[in-house]
Amino acid sequence: MAKDYLKPDFIFESSWEVCNKVGGIYTVLSSRAKTLQDELMNRIVFIGPDFWKENESPYFKEDKSLFAEWQWEAKEQGLKVRVGRWTIPGEPIAILVDFTPFFEQKNEIYGWLWEHYGVDSLHAYGDYDEASMFSYAAALVVESFYTFSIAHSTFTTQTRVIYHANEWMCGLGALYINNKLPQIGTVFTTHATSIGRSIAGNQKPLYDYLFAYNGDQMAQELNMQSKHSIEKQTAAFVDCFTTVSDITANECKELLDKPVDVVLPNGFDNSFVPKASAFTRKRGQARRRLLEIANALLGEQLDDDTLIVSTSGRYEFRNKGIDVFVEAMNRLLRDKDLKKKVVAFIEVPGWVGEPRKDLQERLQGGQSYDTPLDVPQVTHWLHNMSHDNVLGMLKYYDMHNRKEDQVKVIFLPCYLDGKDGIVNMTYYDIVLGNDLCIYPSYYEPWGYTPLEAIAFKVPCITTDLAGFGLWANKEFGHYGELEDGVKVIHRTDYNYSEVADNIKDTVAKFSNMTKKQIDSCRKKADELSKRALWSEFIQYYYEAYDIALRKAEERKQ
Repeated sequence: MAKDYLKPDFIFESSWEVCNKVGGIYTVLSSRAKTLQDELMNRIVFIGPDFWKENESPYFKEDKSLFAEWQWEAKEQGLKVRVGRWTIPGEPIAILVDFTPFFEQKNEIYGWLWEHYGVDSLHAYGDYDEASMFSYAAALVVESFYTFSIAHSTFTTQTRVIYHANEWMCGLGALYINNKLPQIGTVFTTHATSIGRSIAGNQKPLYDYLFAYNGDQMAQELNMQSKHSIEKQTAAFVDCFTTVSDITANECKELLDKPVDVVLPNGFDNSFVPKASAFTRKRGQARRRLLEIANALLGEQLDDDTLIVSTSGRYEFRNKGIDVFVEAMNRLLRDKDLKKKVVAFIEVPGWVGEPRKDLQERLQGGQSYDTPLDVPQVTHWLHNMSHDNVLGMLKYYDMHNRKEDQVKVIFLPCYLDGKDGIVNMTYYDIVLGNDLCIYPSYYEPWGYTPLEAIAFKVPCITTDLAGFGLWANKEFGHYGELEDGVKVIHRTDYNYSEVADNIKDTVAKFSNMTKKQIDSCRKKADELSKRALWSEFIQYYYEAYDIALRKAEERKQ
C-alpha cells in the first residue's frame, strides 16, 4: 500500500446484500471483509436490511453487548437495529436495520432528495421504494452512531471516517451523509449500471452504440428513470465514484456522464479452497455425485472419463450467455474432433418447483438403469416448464439426451445450497468436479464465476465482454488461451455464432489433451487465481478511501 495514503480510522459500508445472499455483491463483500477486518479490527461495520426481524438469520449472529450504549440510544431515537456478527470469514460487525417504518415518510424523503440533489423519484416502482427506505435507514444509523461517538469521545473531529455505499440501492444514503455529515468521506460503487444492464437485457446492442446512447433518454425509453436518476446523481456528488472493471468504467462514463475515480476489481478469498489430499478427495466426490445424477436421469453408465462441463450464475439468459452455451453444446453434438462423451450442466436458479421424485428414487436405489426418465434434461420440476428459456431452446434444437448423443445437457435449476433434494452439495463443493467451466457472458461487469472456477483449479472459457476476461488478457499480455488456464473469446454485439463455434472447438480441443497437458492447464488456472486474491486488490480500495478522505479533510478546513 502506498505510504502517503490517508487511511480510514473507521469504515461504514452499506449494501442490500449485507447478511442477505441474493447475488454477486454478497460474494464481493463477504470475501473482502476478512482482509479489511484483519486491518481495521472491528472498525469496519457493515449495514444491511433486517428481513428476519425476530427470526434466526443464517448469515447473522446477534450480540446485544456490541455497542450496547449506542444500541439503547438508537432505540430511543426510533431506530430498530440489531447488532452482531456477519457469519463469514473474519466475522465483521454488522448492523441490520428495519427500514419499514420509513415508508410513512417516503414522500418527504423523496421531496428532500429532489430539492437537494435533483433526483427524480416520481417514476418509482417495484424495488425502488424498498431500496430507498433501506438506504435512508442505513444513513440514519451512521448519523446516530457518529453523533453518539463524537459525544462520547470515541471519535474526535480528527477521526477519519468513510461511508461506502454499494449500487443505486444505497445511493440515497450516500447523498444524505454527503449533506448532513460532510466530515465523512463518501465512496460509491456501481457494480453494473442499471441502464446498461437494462439495455443489454432488452436485446439491444450495447457496445457498438455505447458512445451514441444517452443515459437519460434510454432511462425514459426503458422506464428506468428513478433508478437511473439516483445512480447518476450519487455518482456526481460523492467524494469518490468507483466501479469494478474497465468495461463498466466505460459504461459509467457514457451512460452516467461521470468517469470513475478508481476501478476496484473484485478479488477472491481462497481460504476455503481445500488443500492437497482433501482437494483430490472432494473433487472425486463431486464428480461421482454429478455422474450419479446424470446416469440416473439418462439411464446411462457414464464413467469418470466423461468430460464434465458447466455454466452457472444468475438466470439472465442472454446477458450470462446461457443461450450461446446451449448453442455451442448443440454444435458439439456433430463435431468429429470430440474424443470423449460430455455431460454439460446448466447450474442456474430458475422458477423451481420441487426436486423430481422419480430421480430421487433412482438415486436412493443406487442401482444402474438403462432407460432414461421422462424429460431427461432437468433435475427439478419447474413452475413454468413450457415457458422456460433453457428447456425451450433444448426442445427447439431437438436436444433430448438420446443414448447415441455424445453430448448430454442437464439443467439444474436451483440454488446449490446443499439442501436442494437432488445434488445435496453446495456450489463450492460441486464446482471443483468440473473439467471445464464455460461463461460466455454478453453483459458481465466483473464475473465471479470464472474466478471461482480457476480458484478451484478448473480451467474456464469466458469472453472479453466480462471484466474478468479483460483483466485476464491484461495479465497474460495476450488473449487468454486454454493452455493459459483461461480461454478468453472475443465477443461483440453481433458475433454470437462465432462465439458458439469457438466454445465448441475449445471443448473438442480439451477432449484431445493428454493428462500432462490438462494438469498444466489446471496449474496455470490456479496460478492466475492467486493474482486475483483480495490481498492483491485491496490496494485499490485504499486508493479510493484516500481520495474520499482528502475531500472530506478539505471540507473540514
